[in-house]
Amino acid sequence: MGSSTRKKKEKAKDFAKPKFKVGKTKAKPANFTDTSFKAKSIAMGHQKLSTEAPDNATQFKHNLSLASTSRADKQRKESLAHLTSQVLAGNNPVGTATVLGKLLPLVSDASGPVRTQLLKLFKALPDAEVKHHAERCIMYIRAGMTHLSADISNDSLSVLEWLLDVAENEIVSCPGGWVKTLNSFCALMGWTVKTSTGWSTAPKTGLRTKDAQSHARQIAVLARFLQAGLKPEIAAPSNPYARADNMYRVPRIPNPFAYLNLFGTRRDEEAEMYNDRESRQRVFHRRFLDSFNRGVEQAKKEGGAIGRSAVQMDLALTEGMGGYEATSAVEPQDLLDLW
Repeated sequence: MGSSTRKKKEKAKDFAKPKFKVGKTKAKPANFTDTSFKAKSIAMGHQKLSTEAPDNATQFKHNLSLASTSRADKQRKESLAHLTSQVLAGNNPVGTATVLGKLLPLVSDASGPVRTQLLKLFKALPDAEVKHHAERCIMYIRAGMTHLSADISNDSLSVLEWLLDVAENEIVSCPGGWVKTLNSFCALMGWTVKTSTGWSTAPKTGLRTKDAQSHARQIAVLARFLQAGLKPEIAAPSNPYARADNMYRVPRIPNPFAYLNLFGTRRDEEAEMYNDRESRQRVFHRRFLDSFNRGVEQAKKEGGAIGRSAVQMDLALTEGMGGYEATSAVEPQDLLDLW
């Protein structure tokens, strides 16, 4: 009886007519949330709202950090552009040394626009302050020159041209600036180099397959580098107080006794400092002159842009090595090797 009555009631529900209650709202569900209120303030955890923008020094340091550490190419380029505008306006709160130390690794950056903007920033730096950091600059330039990417190598030559405009004397006289840079050019163009143990053979095609325009530019930049290192020295004006100044006055340049290498590791021939033209001529004649002459003659035969660049380099060699007489005296490096 009970089950049949329950079934009849369930069937009756299907045909029951609902009774609407006019003027009454529908019942709210159990999980209803009231959102009709309006708040006068919003509390945001772990955030600080300020109406004052950071000063120029803080923005400069922030963009310097982004330019050196950001993984996004666009972010690095925009940060370098901001730094360039600030340096041109005379605002550099961290100094040239810090800027170079942070951004020189970008010489070998994989992004072309970043390298282009980096060169613009370098050109905006004061020339007098860049001279004191020529050794650090040429080290990163050599790494970029011998990079496997042709674009990075060509852009590194542009940075080298800028450095030659700014500090050509400091480049060729800093530790490793003369011999190591010439070795990098030889590796770049595939020229053989004579070492202390004999001839080391480099591949004839260099580090990569290069077109005529790139090869001509490499020879042109090398010719300019040779002109900077082998040009005749200008005699300093006579100073009757030079002896007293050297004895009693504080030097005005950083690390004035670097040539003595008092606290550094022992230098070999490649890492040595060649402060005068004669010493650079001597090591160039002994290690590079023959291979460079062969390379120039080969480049002249190719003609075109390469041939014109080779003529300029031949002129630089003739003027730079003019008047040099090779001696049969024992080289100082040979004596050090025996020690």
